[in-house]
Amino acid sequence: MLDIKFLRENPDIVKENIKKKFQDKKLPLVDEVIELDKQSREAKGEADALRASRKKISKEIGGLYAQGKKEEAEAMKAEVEKNAKRLEELEAKEAELAEKVREIMLVIPNIIDDSVPIGKNDEENVEIEKFGEPVVPDFEIPYHTDIMEKFDGIDLDAARDVAGNGFYYLMGDIARLHSAVIAYARDFMIDRGFTYCVPPFMIRSNVVTGVMSFEEMDAMMYKIEGEDLYLIGTSEHSMIGKFIDKILPEEELPKTLTSYSPCFRKEKGAHGIEERGVYRIHQFEKQEMIVVCKPEDSMMWFDKLWQNTVDLFRSLDIPVRTLECCSGDLADLKVKSIDVEAWSPRQKKYFEVGSCSNLGDAQARRLKIRVNSKDGKYFAHTLNNTVVAPPRMLIAFLENNLNEDGSVNIPEALRPYMGGMEKIEVK
Repeated sequence: MLDIKFLRENPDIVKENIKKKFQDKKLPLVDEVIELDKQSREAKGEADALRASRKKISKEIGGLYAQGKKEEAEAMKAEVEKNAKRLEELEAKEAELAEKVREIMLVIPNIIDDSVPIGKNDEENVEIEKFGEPVVPDFEIPYHTDIMEKFDGIDLDAARDVAGNGFYYLMGDIARLHSAVIAYARDFMIDRGFTYCVPPFMIRSNVVTGVMSFEEMDAMMYKIEGEDLYLIGTSEHSMIGKFIDKILPEEELPKTLTSYSPCFRKEKGAHGIEERGVYRIHQFEKQEMIVVCKPEDSMMWFDKLWQNTVDLFRSLDIPVRTLECCSGDLADLKVKSIDVEAWSPRQKKYFEVGSCSNLGDAQARRLKIRVNSKDGKYFAHTLNNTVVAPPRMLIAFLENNLNEDGSVNIPEALRPYMGGMEKIEVK
């Protein structure tokens, strides 16, 4: 969420940013919120004047009574009562206008970084760099669920009977591989200085609206019926929520956390739920990383975060590339975002396995996450990035480590988490 003062003083910059994101329908909101803010400040000014007047008159009334000037005192009391009614009206108007301003400010997009490429959608995202040599073997790579089924490692039919499409049972060595990847990612991030955390898997609505846009919430979140709770779609939401309404001493920054959690997503409007696969599903597990830092450090941390994901995938012999999200593909709260994509030998192309985002002070402003420095208080910057998210990661892992005989190599880094196993053999 933008600072209303910034919008008030820089409406043309805000409008130009909206145009860069190809959201022209939101352009009228800028003038609308400026007018509402003006009315709100006028109402507050009049209310403040009445409060000051009431305080002054109350003292005078006491003096008049003490002097025996009852009629004058009663007249002034009547004026105070009249003002009290007007003050009540103004306070109600203030609250109403403030809520309208907030509602509009929540949908006006954050100012994107100057380095973000301009484009309408994900088809115009820009490749930044490739890491590792993408290889297409001289034997056919089966579909990922076919690979898993050869190890008796997945049961989609039973999961469909139990929960419907978009769920799965992982079994045996594939289930163990899944857990090994998560455990390895946890230790990988701990070794890089991040504090490990297992967060709440449900969050309240004020946290939801603090960390994401209404459109994202509607497309992603499952609500618990009858309660003010939502199942998390990603643990970064409850991780950032950990600092809601906190004032953090500047010397304690940055806060660098890595978290494990299950994730639950409606995937409303998404394609792929009906496919016989585990690329787009309603439930999965993930290792995440978040940073809360000083504004001047956020771009430095942004580069560190996506590099962590690249390094982890390369340590498991998976080629990856980074892709800069263009303006039209950025969620409204984001300042800048880079996707990490893994190589698929079967499809002969890259696919998304993680996303790194710098949100500036947008989440901190919504959640009131402030920093106390010797020069005063300011809003922190927040960032998040996927460390690893099976089962998408499993797709990349199985395809890139598959042998012609159907066995799958276990890279050295992962072997301690697989009981020393060097290969998964076909059942």
